[in-house]
Amino acid sequence: MKENFLFTSESVSEGHPDKLCDIVSDTLVDAFIGKDPNSRVALECITKTGFIMVCGELTTKAEVDIQKVVREAIKEIGYSSRWGFDPENCGVLTSISKQSPDIAMGVDSKEDHEQGAGDQGLMFGYATNETEEFMPLPIILAHKILIKLSELRKSGELDYLGPDAKSQATIEYENFKPKRIHTIVLSSQHSADVSLDILRKELIEKVIKPVCGDLMDSETIIYINPTGRFVIGGPVGDTGLTGRKIIVDSYGGMGRHGGGAFSGKDPSKVDRSGAYAARYIAKNVVASGLADRCEIQVSYAIGIAKPLSVLVDCFGTNKIPEEKIEEAIKKVFSLKPAEIIRTLDLKKPVYAKTASYGHFGRSEFSWEKIDKVEELRKAIE
Repeated sequence: MKENFLFTSESVSEGHPDKLCDIVSDTLVDAFIGKDPNSRVALECITKTGFIMVCGELTTKAEVDIQKVVREAIKEIGYSSRWGFDPENCGVLTSISKQSPDIAMGVDSKEDHEQGAGDQGLMFGYATNETEEFMPLPIILAHKILIKLSELRKSGELDYLGPDAKSQATIEYENFKPKRIHTIVLSSQHSADVSLDILRKELIEKVIKPVCGDLMDSETIIYINPTGRFVIGGPVGDTGLTGRKIIVDSYGGMGRHGGGAFSGKDPSKVDRSGAYAARYIAKNVVASGLADRCEIQVSYAIGIAKPLSVLVDCFGTNKIPEEKIEEAIKKVFSLKPAEIIRTLDLKKPVYAKTASYGHFGRSEFSWEKIDKVEELRKAIE
């Protein structure tokens, strides 16, 4: 990559139809894990006008009212008949079977620490010291814009805003460091009776400037609802699917992605737990000062506990040879699924919170801890 460049990342609000499906899927994961921590959950949703369907595999001892959980999640997002999607009256369909015994056989183990991976796959974790969250600036800004927008919508201060929204942040980098905001794009669903002039003025003054002001200058470009009208949104405007916003969920395209979605899956699925572990490792590597940027790749075979490979890439920012960093990682961190679950305490209902505004860069999650810095430094020494 060039030293000077523009980089863009996007985010979508909790009312975006794809995110709605992610949230419903993860709310169901929480509901089952909350009652039976050993639940095996793989649930995905599809939504369009007037209905949502939950499909997948489920093995659990818990009894959960799926209809009730789904409707409450949609209501919490902010949907109502006003916005064309009524949680009380929409159709909630289910097509759920027990987890395949062929898959379960690979995961089940008499010795818990040798629990096999729930599937084959490759996962990436990424960290950079360009922000206090150890995340790329474009995705952090894109998320923060929508978090602010959601706060103003839910508080009633901007009661003309609908639940569906998208943002985009383009950052100018110089010598691989963020220099300024080049462009901000924000599109928000709104009621039909608000003028575009008022919408644009208030979103710039109450959302864009408070979040982005320090990095904007006189040449920063701002687009608010660039096509104009955005009254029809959510499932009425577009189909939603679980797992269709995996780049929004991770690093905004700055770090690589293995392709497996996170939402709707219990932690025996390494698509989720393996990606969380890789982020945990990468963040501790950067926090320890061993590199300015770090990407970890880990891969698994179904039914096998030990990862097939672990790769460290510091993009030339490492202070010591990458081989030594990799050796230290293997001494300090275990990447067997059962050990990841234990270390990060993943058998808890924390997943609905992850489903919107990114799985990474948020201090409330266990995989964001910086608690292995000293161990890594000692392992290097």
